[in-house]
Amino acid sequence: MIKKLIVFASIFVSIASWGQDNTASPYSYYGLGEVKFRGTQDARAMGGLAITGDSIQLGLMNPASYSKLKLTTFAVGGTSSFTNFSTDVEKEKAQRTSFDYLAIGLPLGKFGMAFGLMPYSAVGYKNENIIVGTEDTRYNKSQGNGYINKVFLGSSYSFNENLSFGLDFAYHFGDITNEFSETVLDPDFTQYITREKNVTELNGVSFNLGMLYNTKINSKLTFHSSLTYSPESKLSSTNSRNIATVVYSASGAEFSNDDEDIAVPNKELIIPSRLSLGFGLGENKKWLLGTEITFTQNENLVNRFTESTSVAYENSTRLALGGYYVPKYDSFSNYFERIVYRAGFKYENTGLVLKNESINDYGMNFGLGLPLGFSKIDLGFEFGKRGTSSNGLIEENYFNVSVGLNLGAKWFEKRKID
Repeated sequence: MIKKLIVFASIFVSIASWGQDNTASPYSYYGLGEVKFRGTQDARAMGGLAITGDSIQLGLMNPASYSKLKLTTFAVGGTSSFTNFSTDVEKEKAQRTSFDYLAIGLPLGKFGMAFGLMPYSAVGYKNENIIVGTEDTRYNKSQGNGYINKVFLGSSYSFNENLSFGLDFAYHFGDITNEFSETVLDPDFTQYITREKNVTELNGVSFNLGMLYNTKINSKLTFHSSLTYSPESKLSSTNSRNIATVVYSASGAEFSNDDEDIAVPNKELIIPSRLSLGFGLGENKKWLLGTEITFTQNENLVNRFTESTSVAYENSTRLALGGYYVPKYDSFSNYFERIVYRAGFKYENTGLVLKNESINDYGMNFGLGLPLGFSKIDLGFEFGKRGTSSNGLIEENYFNVSVGLNLGAKWFEKRKID
């Protein structure tokens, strides 16, 4: 057991020190960036549905699920995203591979606990445009990168086999850099380059409360319900801004002149409150069909630096519909009958409003849970669209491939001597 803990701690520290650039969305410029999916790959493959607990599968969206574990469980996951961006006049492509979560769950009788690391949000974009005037040509470039990670610790308690409650505590930390540069080329082909760099360092805490309840309808069917609530939290931000004129060498190295640090007021940024309600019907170890709706108070979001009249925030709604099917979970003769087949649909009004256009996100999900004894490999595939190309905005069409590893073992079993 000690060796396993050492391996886990080593992986945890190495990932915590890894700066991620795990989005390419231009919409990540706004607010706290692109808020990442906060569950494991099995839930993602069902459109984000997480309304049950599992004895060997760690669930991260609802802390009440921790006490359902019967095995010590290690979970890690990642996603590769392939995105096509399009406007009315041009198209671009991008590919990113990102770390999604690293966590461990411990069964403790009627109690359960889990801890781990996962990204909360990410910033990663690059926009360029050329303005040809009568007196000069201006080449503008804006780019940003950074992340907000969260380390979490949670526990839950099962009052009986039907009802459990849980609580997560999370510490958020990270930094985000936004940079804007303008190159002016006059008629004599003389370049003048100015650059503005803004850096935000953030940290703060948040909480997530959860409840799971199920009851038998008859000998086969079970009704499932879930509730999670995260109250509004505040992140402390330390802002800095540097303005300079720059030149670039033939190798691309940047040299700055006339550097000037400008005082920028620090802000308290909001992690908005979130409420999720879920319901479903299923047959234990056979199938499940359910839905979950999430309400987020995004209207309280603010920009990290200057405010803009072209952006606003509204309260958002996320709807997930999905489920799974297992032909025969205990089949010894046919491996494919033990596979968990998953599918789902999601719709989300992200809460971001640009040029009076609400930025929406639609997606279809499919997945497989490949059993390996007490462990499992989860594969997920997602096709989706975010945003719109109307009114001068950008439409994103994405395809995500997700892989999750869920390892189960009995760490605290007492030895018996015959």
